[in-house]
This record gives sequence, structure tokens and C-alpha cells, in this order.
Amino acid sequence: MERFSVEDLIDCYRRGVFPMADARHDQRVFLVDPARRGVMPLDGFHVSRRLARTVRSDHFDVRADTAFAEVVAACAAPRAGRMETWINEPIQAMCDALHGRGLAHSIETWLDGRLVGGLYGIALGAAFFGESMFSTERDASKVALVHLIARLKAGGFRLLDTQFLTEHLSTFGAEEISRADYGQRLASAVDGKADFGRIDPYAGGVAAMQEISQAS
Repeated sequence: MERFSVEDLIDCYRRGVFPMADARHDQRVFLVDPARRGVMPLDGFHVSRRLARTVRSDHFDVRADTAFAEVVAACAAPRAGRMETWINEPIQAMCDALHGRGLAHSIETWLDGRLVGGLYGIALGAAFFGESMFSTERDASKVALVHLIARLKAGGFRLLDTQFLTEHLSTFGAEEISRADYGQRLASAVDGKADFGRIDPYAGGVAAMQEISQAS
């Protein structure tokens, strides 16, 4: 797609479509508007007892927006079972630009000073569009997801878009809805107001679990 700009990208998210690429080194970008959409109900988020213990233990140091570019790069990197990625260089560059505008965010999990997991997404109004996550240590990306949910709840977000429903996300309560239903939820959320930074970037696991339990 020629001359696909950051403004075009923002407009796409507002309309309910998102960009993908066929491969990491393919410079082309195409738009996806699935008939069935994955969403994570913020009030229906489920955390297993084992994962809750891990979150509360603060085994990982969890931070927000301190290594955005590194998280996106890690999400785009090949790994076992998935040698290609939909995150190409144009998409990565546009996400970096959105981050510079305060519209794209990362949640990162660190262990002994090493970035071992995390996720990133786009925030428009009261909608958060989850893009991708990665993990090199057990539970690292799951802990990041728990902290993301806590942050979205505290900040007044209404919609967490997961693009597609996966078996992994369904264990947390994610569900699949129709394009029409998604469009209605999106229209309400993108015109709303929310604050991604309402929680301290270094808030611990106990605070995250309390935020989730209080809003459930």
C-alpha cells in the first residue's frame, strides 16, 4: 500500500480495521476486517490461582512504556513454531510514531535486568487495540496481560480488542463477537475518554490484582 501514513493508520483503527503484512521483509501492508472479532471483556477477565500467585509475588519487574521499541522488535522476531511475522518494517515504524504521540503503549516484564516478556497496543479514546505479545520466560507475557487489564480498568477503558480469538486468550475470558457488534462497541469506546497512565508504571502485582478484583 503506497503512502500509508500514520494518520491513515489511526483512521483504520477508528473504523475497525487493522494492518498486517505477509512477512517481516515484505514492505506491503494490507488491511484486515474480520467477520468475527476477538475482544477481552474487562469485567470478565479471569486469572487462574497459580498465575495470580505469580503476579502477586512480583517475580517479574513490570514496567510501562520504558522499552516500547524493544517490545515491538521482540514481538516481530522469529521464534520456535513461528518463523514469520505480520509485523513488517513499515508497521513497526508507524507504531513507533504512534508511541511518540502517546497513542501506543507497552507493558514489559523484566527479570534480573533482562526484558523477558511484554505486549504492546494502540490506545484511542477509551479503546485499546492489543497488537502482539512475546515471552522468553514462563508466564512473562501472561503477567504483562494482567497488568494491562488492571491499567485499562483503572484508566476507564471500555474496550480491549484482541483482533482474533485464540485458545490462549480464551482461558482469560476472551470472546468472539460479530463485526456488527464490534462496530457498535468500538464507536462508543473511541469517542470516550480514558487514561492509560493512571496507574504508577511501577505498580506491583498486589496492586494489579486488587484493581482487577475490585472492578469484577
